[in-house]
Amino acid sequence: MEVTVKTAEQLGLLPEEFEKIKEYLGRTPNFTELSIYSVMWSEHASYKNSIKWLKTLPRTGKQLLVEAGEENAGLVDIGEGLACAFKIESHNHPSAVEPYQGAATGVGGINRDIFTMGARPVAQLNSLRFGDINEARTKWHLKGAVKGIGDYGNAFGIPVLGGEVMFDKCYNTNPLVNAMSVGIMEKGDTISAIAKGAGNPVYIVGSSTGKDGIHGATFASADLNENSADDLPSVQVGDPFMEKLLLEATLELNKSGAVVGMQDMGAAGIICSTSEMSEKGGHGMKINLDRVPLRQQDMIPFEILLSESQERMLVVVEKGKESIVEGIFDKWDLHCEIIGEVIDEDRLYFYMHDELVAEVPASTLVLGGGAPVYDREYKEPAYYKEFQKFNIEDIEEPKDYVDTAMQLLQSPNIASKKWVIEQYDTMVGTGNMTTNFPSDAGIYNIKGTNRALAMTVDCNSRYVKADPEKGTSIAVAEAARNIVCSGGTPLAVTNCLNFGNPYNPEAYWQFVGAIKGMSHACKKFNTPVTGGNVSFYNQMQVDGRTEPINPTPTIGMIGLIDDKKHQMSIAFKNKGDMIYLIGKSHNDIGSSEYLNYIHGIEKSPVPHFNLDEEVSVQNVVKGLINKSLILSAHDVADGGLFTTLTESAMVKSFGFDVTADASFRKDAFLFGESQSRVVVTVSPSNEDNFIDFMISSKVPFSALGHVTKSELRIDDNSYGFIGDIKKIDETTLEKYLNED
Repeated sequence: MEVTVKTAEQLGLLPEEFEKIKEYLGRTPNFTELSIYSVMWSEHASYKNSIKWLKTLPRTGKQLLVEAGEENAGLVDIGEGLACAFKIESHNHPSAVEPYQGAATGVGGINRDIFTMGARPVAQLNSLRFGDINEARTKWHLKGAVKGIGDYGNAFGIPVLGGEVMFDKCYNTNPLVNAMSVGIMEKGDTISAIAKGAGNPVYIVGSSTGKDGIHGATFASADLNENSADDLPSVQVGDPFMEKLLLEATLELNKSGAVVGMQDMGAAGIICSTSEMSEKGGHGMKINLDRVPLRQQDMIPFEILLSESQERMLVVVEKGKESIVEGIFDKWDLHCEIIGEVIDEDRLYFYMHDELVAEVPASTLVLGGGAPVYDREYKEPAYYKEFQKFNIEDIEEPKDYVDTAMQLLQSPNIASKKWVIEQYDTMVGTGNMTTNFPSDAGIYNIKGTNRALAMTVDCNSRYVKADPEKGTSIAVAEAARNIVCSGGTPLAVTNCLNFGNPYNPEAYWQFVGAIKGMSHACKKFNTPVTGGNVSFYNQMQVDGRTEPINPTPTIGMIGLIDDKKHQMSIAFKNKGDMIYLIGKSHNDIGSSEYLNYIHGIEKSPVPHFNLDEEVSVQNVVKGLINKSLILSAHDVADGGLFTTLTESAMVKSFGFDVTADASFRKDAFLFGESQSRVVVTVSPSNEDNFIDFMISSKVPFSALGHVTKSELRIDDNSYGFIGDIKKIDETTLEKYLNED
């Protein structure tokens, strides 16, 4: 077929990009070659609209073992000769049109990124965003995505250690499914995603190749609309049992000494792996597409190249060691086929039955090579100044605080996610340390050492919309706070940046602000960004208009607990223990769940936040834990102080008796979400030592009250008994889902 600029536009390429391709090739590309550029130059694969700003993030630190973006995932030194590989990625658009497979293959893909590097995945987390929970489509999205994550992860055998599930009508059409995987390996055992050594054979291993996922990277780089269901072929199909075999075979292969380089086949399939590995090694490849094991025999070259069929890897092997590799994959009953060889030139040659069907320079396809880089226009949206006009005095205080508190606990964003958690295997592998000892972060036991890994995913998109820079700083701060409150020290960050269309200047302003806010906070906490994922084109429909979703830069963070005896739980421990608040409250209900859910007000500024105050609070909490001066720690976040107290009380079915600070509006004190606050409990016998330590720290703190047997009391008013409240908390989400 004749290839024209119109053909290029149909494949998502700009006219100037089509001209650039012709310049690189010295001729007009054929359709297969144009398809190659369309996926490799899509936003999903090339980061062409984001890389300029991503490069401004702090990406170095003595704890990092590979540079950001250098390998499939970040790699951090965790001591004892061990390293932690971790990464978060999105599978939003596939999950929007087919939530079960979309979410399942997101889990599969992120785990492959970890074990392709030579690490064994030990934990998963996920950050899920859905629309209005009263909508039938939202329930379909939620049930499908949760089942997909559960079925794939449970069969693969990796526990879910943490996550978040949030609801907002902005995600009605376009839910967010962000999956994070964490793995452990011995330092020095890293497998690099590189191709080098002319004559070395190139293998495809794992599953056979089908027509699922073709142009999936292009699909992920376009707006969703009412016709997106027609793009179901762009959604991959996962097989967790095949992935488990591939994991074991890969880790065995790594110990064989036969591997030169290896890469997971994720977005854009064979073409992505061949081009990225070649460019990194300064080499090229000759590939015979007719040697690729197929599950559908009528596939043509561009379909084989672009298929995103799951559970596949590209492996470059040292020439002469073929029998070792083939023996390992034969043992695990997996496909293992030589499809080509490495060559000593910057060229990819693709053949079908000895006919050359595509020839492209590898370096022209990839980020950092010839892929385009754009500097997009951005401007402050009109809504930003509208949000600043909010005045707390315009909001009437509740007439019945008990009733308001009970309503707030039944917000789908506050209520227990037990219905979700019970569908995940949280116990497989016996490494989860939070099953009976819940902490603000997930904690994984590093067996054979005295150490543990702490991990979390965090973002409040309402804050980020109100102020992208501050809101994203808060996301980083809350992630760090969760790790610190669990007894750990933050180490490094991975991110999943979910935003609207980058060609929309107001949506791009949100992206730029988020990057700036992340930079400020990551520098403060010494948590370099190791990589992650950018997901643009996440949109919603409002009165017939297409607008961006709430900007959602999800922060995945890992930390290290040096001594497992310092693991800290959120749970109240004993009747009579004293309850203290560390940090300062404010007369502030901005962007709170209370303001949004109870009052229905969406336009308000971010809650009070000061980065230096945050660092001081976290440092003092670390000191209290290390000196064994507190019995529990739980950060004040969504839902405010009342929610924090209730969550700590519910774990072991205690109550509390506290007094509100009369210098603040009561709704601000109980339900406001001012940042940099932590609720701790102290044994009466240790109270003097605690007070002395806090006074010397100069960090603000105040006594709230004490732990009681089972009743919740505030200012001498009963808010009910913990058993009844726990029942409400644990059944609310399921009730929403069962309503017609």
